Amino acid sequence: MDTQVLIVGAGPVGLTLAIDLGRRGIRCVLIEKNSAPLGYPKMERCNPRTMEIFRRLGLADTIRAAGYPPEWPMDAYLVFDLMKPPLLKMSYPSVAEAKAKRDATNDGTIPLEPYQIISQYTLEPLLKSVAESIPNVTVAFGHEFESYKEVPGGVVAQVKKANGERVTISTRYMVGCDGGSSAVRKQLGFKMEGEPNILEMRQALFHCPELYEKVHAPRARHYHRVDDHWTLMIVQDSRKHFTLHAVVEKDEDMARLFETIVGTPIQYEMLHCAKWTQRLLLAERYAQGHVFLAGDAAHLVIPTGGLGMNTGVGDAMDISWKIAAALQGWGGPKLLESYEAERRPVGAINVKASGGGTTGRMKWRSAYRPNIEDDTPEGKAALDHLLTIARDEAPKSFRVVGAELGYRYRASSVICDEPGGPEPKIEMYEPTSWPGARLPHVWLKPGELSVHDCIEDGYTLLRLGKSKADASGLQTAFERIGAPFFVLDLDNEASRQVYGIDYLIVRPDLHVVWRGNALPENPHKVAEIVTGH
Repeated sequence: MDTQVLIVGAGPVGLTLAIDLGRRGIRCVLIEKNSAPLGYPKMERCNPRTMEIFRRLGLADTIRAAGYPPEWPMDAYLVFDLMKPPLLKMSYPSVAEAKAKRDATNDGTIPLEPYQIISQYTLEPLLKSVAESIPNVTVAFGHEFESYKEVPGGVVAQVKKANGERVTISTRYMVGCDGGSSAVRKQLGFKMEGEPNILEMRQALFHCPELYEKVHAPRARHYHRVDDHWTLMIVQDSRKHFTLHAVVEKDEDMARLFETIVGTPIQYEMLHCAKWTQRLLLAERYAQGHVFLAGDAAHLVIPTGGLGMNTGVGDAMDISWKIAAALQGWGGPKLLESYEAERRPVGAINVKASGGGTTGRMKWRSAYRPNIEDDTPEGKAALDHLLTIARDEAPKSFRVVGAELGYRYRASSVICDEPGGPEPKIEMYEPTSWPGARLPHVWLKPGELSVHDCIEDGYTLLRLGKSKADASGLQTAFERIGAPFFVLDLDNEASRQVYGIDYLIVRPDLHVVWRGNALPENPHKVAEIVTGH
């Protein structure tokens, strides 16, 4: 079997990579050792940047239709059980509320797409069906990667099928999207650096269609039980499935805890239960030769803040268009080299952000005392103390919008960077057109058409000033390399105010590669830098 790209691992990251490569006309084979997508959710939140990426793939509306309803509350509560009044509420906008705010805002501070809850057991089959519909993408479940060897101009991989048969796949490039225990990373010999064993927990998936008919608790997204088990119940996209995370000794304990947090007799079924360990780890390298790592194979975070799969989707989009450029002949040697320089710092930022959110949770959890549910002065004092800490610390788990949207590729050789520049902030997002940053969203038609929607799948020059200088020099420079180049004239005042500059060049993944108040004096140099030559 010969292909241009071999993708190992068909989770959301590998599937997204296959879809994007396929739509670019690249032949790829996606292999997965499991016989079918997971039947339980290791992830359930697509952050705003991921939804912007899915919008560019034409999938945002499909994913929203399959996921959590837009009007369903996204709030989180601290509780003893769901039959008693909540102890503390953390308010977060529903998708419908977030969309309404987005539609009424045009200063670049709001992402084009709000977040979306969609459970992994819903998302993976959806993405799989899309990938399988692309003629130049081959999806092969029940195929386990065993080993590979570098050969001139590519890689030869050995793969074992479910029936024991072994096949050989020859490919130009290989991307390991095969999770935290990545076989590709292990053969590369890349170490994972960080904290490997923070806390061992169990996750269980429950089917309980009548839960909201029986309990008194308000509808929400998360319920944190105040106890010494770190019990957290998460409402899945169907609102009939619920995951429970807790520190317990046995699988049977998870059923007991589910009954405890529900607080009333109820019919349910525990569909899945497994151990997992909180880790904060980053691979020492992301690439070697013709082989790359993406997703959990390159970075492992605690689910706090939803930075795991979402960081991986960012990896997929960064490496996808660069591999396509190399295969299409216009991507220079530094383009693929820039993948690690761009994405590893993002992985480091998100590992830190995840750790920060978890630290906040640890602080209020550590204030638990055995008498905290007692109707005594001592019990009430213990509860008041815990809630005082939780009001400040618990929301930190969700304050990661800066990490989601504000990362900037500062160390990249394919960005025409400028000295200085704003430092990305984890807890907040500040729109900027600084080279390396994601282009802020600005409406051209409020609620309908964004600047993002007008960026072509290549390099796009945005002319925002009143005078539209002749861009033929840049056009010629990119044509000489063979890279796709487009010009977009924007005359609305909002875009000029947000971007703060007359001219910008944006690449296919919506990151700014150059900007100025006049076109570059040496357009050929700019074109050569941003295309990796």
